Amino acid sequence: MKVQHIRVTPIAFKDAPLLNASGIHEPYALRSIIEIESDTGHIGLGESYGDAPVLSVLQAMAETLVGLDPFDLNGLRARVKATVARLPRAQAGAELAPGSHPSKQVANAYSAFEVAFLDLQARFLGMPLVNLLGGAVRQEVPFSAYLVFKYAQHIDSPYPPDRWGEALSAEQIVAQARRIIDENGFKSIKLKAGALEPEHEVACIRALKQAFPDAPLRIDPNGNWSLETAVRMAGLLDGCLEYYEDPTPGLDGMAELHRRTGLPLATNMVVTDFDEFRRSVAQNSVQIVLSDHHYWGGLRDTQALARLCDTFGVGISMHSNSHLGISLMAMTHVAASVTNLGYACDTHYPWQEADEEVIVGGKLPIVDGNVRIDFSKPGLGVEIDPAQLAKLHAQFLAIDIRSRDDARQMRKYQPDWQTRKPRF
Repeated sequence: MKVQHIRVTPIAFKDAPLLNASGIHEPYALRSIIEIESDTGHIGLGESYGDAPVLSVLQAMAETLVGLDPFDLNGLRARVKATVARLPRAQAGAELAPGSHPSKQVANAYSAFEVAFLDLQARFLGMPLVNLLGGAVRQEVPFSAYLVFKYAQHIDSPYPPDRWGEALSAEQIVAQARRIIDENGFKSIKLKAGALEPEHEVACIRALKQAFPDAPLRIDPNGNWSLETAVRMAGLLDGCLEYYEDPTPGLDGMAELHRRTGLPLATNMVVTDFDEFRRSVAQNSVQIVLSDHHYWGGLRDTQALARLCDTFGVGISMHSNSHLGISLMAMTHVAASVTNLGYACDTHYPWQEADEEVIVGGKLPIVDGNVRIDFSKPGLGVEIDPAQLAKLHAQFLAIDIRSRDDARQMRKYQPDWQTRKPRF
């Protein structure tokens, strides 16, 4: 079997006005959809970032992979490295997650194609992708409710307001939680923080604790609190948290925070590769790593990370950013194979509009907080809807956003807004 055709299609889909440590989401999120067709007629699917620097690598990879055996993942990695090396060096910009940083170009490009190659392999063999990862240790994967402070609509009103409405007060955040839990059955709750005053965000967690006393709670300020603020907020959060996610920047800051509070700290920001993992273990900086296959180097490298976490007594779960169903199923298949997955995974998926999915059948169901693998279907178990893909690609062509910049968007609301971390 050989790779015969590769299609990389940039898309844009509506994104709600969600507040975060870097500003506010722009009206559209960017993604890339990858289709790899073999000479046997099988097609493997992948999904990745759609920002210009990432897209340039993915598109440059297309010709280099023609003729490669889809089982040759070492060959894939070598060609990704060679392609990145010959392209102009990406410039650091308004990175909002480690996956969009120039240092992650090889890892996220390899991951994008590795998922598609594994999907293609599994379709060729007639088995679910998780079987290539050693088999499923769970039939379904738990995910967490992902709560976000938000405005009712975007300032420039490019389309009608979303169905979620404003969420700034504690009462509105509790209402948001009730709705997202009623619709998806989530058993645990995460609050994206670092956007408003820390005391207010802590008050929202305490309101959630009162409203949902049995739900494990997490708060994620995205490194936007100083060490002293994070220590002070830890005291106010006493007895509320399952874990404390990225409250303060850096391995040193997180290590000192853990030493002073004893709280379990989780991260998707300070441990983003294997070298950072090594340094974190030496310092006891974090107790839970939130993997993301998009920038950790794919599904197999996620499994390698899980084994290291098991060896060193570190917990593991998964991080999420704005994504569609192909990424959700890739997360689900690898999470189903990880024996030591100890926490419900993050997902932004409920925030995506129902009519803006690219897979046949529309949005995937989340039932009782879980995503289930259909073991009767090969590969990831999803197919591209050509009409939907064309619609979202046309939407990409119609807008001027080419790299996500939440600070730029925030300046439409606050002209003097500047990125500053930690802000509080």
